[in-house]
Amino acid sequence: MMEKVVLAGANGHGRHHLGNLRALAAQGLVELVGICDVRPVEVDFGTPLQSPDLGELIEKTGAEFTIICTPIHTHADLAVTTLRAGSHVLLEKPPAPSLEEHRRIAAAVEETGRALQVGFQSLGSAAVPALRELIASGALGTVRGIGGAGAWERPAAYFTRSAWAGRRRLNGVDVVDGALTNPFAHAVATALALTGSGVAGIETELYHANPIESDDTSCVRIRLDDGLTITVAVSLCAAERHEPYLVVHGDRGRATLVYTQDQLRVEHADGSVTTTVHERTGLLENLIDHVRTGAELLVPLARTEAFTEVLDAVRRAPEPLPIPERHQVVERDAAGQVVRRLLPGIAGLTARSADELALYSELDAPWSRVNLLAGGTEVASYEIRPDLPATDSPRPYLHRVRTLGGVEVTEVRPEDHVHHLGAGVAISDLGGVNFWGGRTYVKDQGPAWLDDHGTQRHRAFTRLDDDGFAEELEWVGPDGRVVAREERVVAARPVGDGAWALDFAFTLTNLTGAPVEVNSSATKGRAGAGYGGFFWRAPGTSTDRATLPGGEEAVHGSRDRWVALSGTDPDGRDWTLVFVQDDGDAWFVRNAEYPGVGQALAWDRPLVVDERLTRRVVTIVADGRLTAGQAAALAAQV
Repeated sequence: MMEKVVLAGANGHGRHHLGNLRALAAQGLVELVGICDVRPVEVDFGTPLQSPDLGELIEKTGAEFTIICTPIHTHADLAVTTLRAGSHVLLEKPPAPSLEEHRRIAAAVEETGRALQVGFQSLGSAAVPALRELIASGALGTVRGIGGAGAWERPAAYFTRSAWAGRRRLNGVDVVDGALTNPFAHAVATALALTGSGVAGIETELYHANPIESDDTSCVRIRLDDGLTITVAVSLCAAERHEPYLVVHGDRGRATLVYTQDQLRVEHADGSVTTTVHERTGLLENLIDHVRTGAELLVPLARTEAFTEVLDAVRRAPEPLPIPERHQVVERDAAGQVVRRLLPGIAGLTARSADELALYSELDAPWSRVNLLAGGTEVASYEIRPDLPATDSPRPYLHRVRTLGGVEVTEVRPEDHVHHLGAGVAISDLGGVNFWGGRTYVKDQGPAWLDDHGTQRHRAFTRLDDDGFAEELEWVGPDGRVVAREERVVAARPVGDGAWALDFAFTLTNLTGAPVEVNSSATKGRAGAGYGGFFWRAPGTSTDRATLPGGEEAVHGSRDRWVALSGTDPDGRDWTLVFVQDDGDAWFVRNAEYPGVGQALAWDRPLVVDERLTRRVVTIVADGRLTAGQAAALAAQV
């Protein structure tokens, strides 16, 4: 008996399904009775009815099986339509662009009683249960983790092949077409299939070399309930194709699964190696067998929910970071058009990730760091996702800021104030939330440890170049409520003779729905402690520190256009920082206790923010000790 099949989506990857259907039709197993596509499709076997209306097509043809191979963001609607029309489904991976949509499909499976198989072809391989049994038997000893690696080459045209290619969203709808979630989705799904544990936590690092919205180079670490760790690192920017694989690390052996070739290689504790190649069952054939005989479905939707949890983490993650062109090899045609973008050494980097179960940033990939250059000289690094305790009020910050001569002029987490983080924005009280870190000053009581610490969360770079960036952030309270949205613009540029300027501007947009107050310890009773706003922590190891245009008592609380701080590093090298602003805020200056300069947005009274707060500070970073006249001259240039 030939089973009637409808194919939804016959272009792109749908051509693979057409080839398979042709072979199965020749065997007398299936009859292609319908094609659902927005464009007419020529086929060289059968006479399928064609229509862009899938539900109507299933009804007219009486198809008992439907293959859905359409854009990711259409999967849920089409799967639900198909199930309710009475047809069993082979749904291409990834099954859905969000966990919510995945569960909507699952509800339709439960409601209709129809079968649905997800198109993770690698899970049709007998190598997967063989490796699963190898792990369970203890032959590899105690397994500490599973690593995955994949590096393919993709031309620039790959990312423009359709309207949804390389997109995270399309017309406001989630798509999530990234390297981890589409071309290398099998690596993640197969690794998860080797364990029977649930997902406890997910870390993502997403990057793109191509000018796309989504990631073309990315990695993920999945922590499972049983303590096992899965790390997968992939890229579409290799010079040539490298077959993706998974490696299981045990203390008595190691197993490598090249899932595209169904090849399993086992390195035993005694030094011997065995390699086997396994059979693979087609997922459409298995689906038909399941319906006909009750055979076990190889990839039921329920078994792919953990994968969709990972996809959902990618969907909710901050926007992928662009990889600057100085880290790429850009190939162009005779007309100057970009043909493809390569990341030198990326295949080796993905292999190291699989070996060490490490993320790109932990492997110190050069493009995983955000560095600033002034006139071609690297002068600062930017930490966007610091791993800090909640009591530090975690936030992005500039660190290892240095003069053109290489003298470091910032300090991070010094012993005297561990919540001081290089150069950035920190406010001790924004709407009752501590975005400064450390203890909170309580009126008539003094400093106290409260559960009121907030987090500044990086969301996206809207521009990222060697000389600066524009960034979007969220200021989140301890209860998860977003208090404010920030737009931050940072630039580095040469200024004067042998100095450079860090131009740091930020705009906070109040999202509380009512006027919000900026307070400080000073507004609560601690005289002179009006700190809050842009803040620069200089190295406490510096000696012979001095301030300009007067001593600490003169500049602290002043509203001059500029103030300066200078010192000598442990190697005897002098430095000077000149801080310039045009907003008229008081300066918060410390020198004797520790070296630090910043704004005092709430110097002696609360600052009420109705809608937006915008501020800008330019810091001139110079080698040597400047005189008041020299500092004033440089300040006049910005």
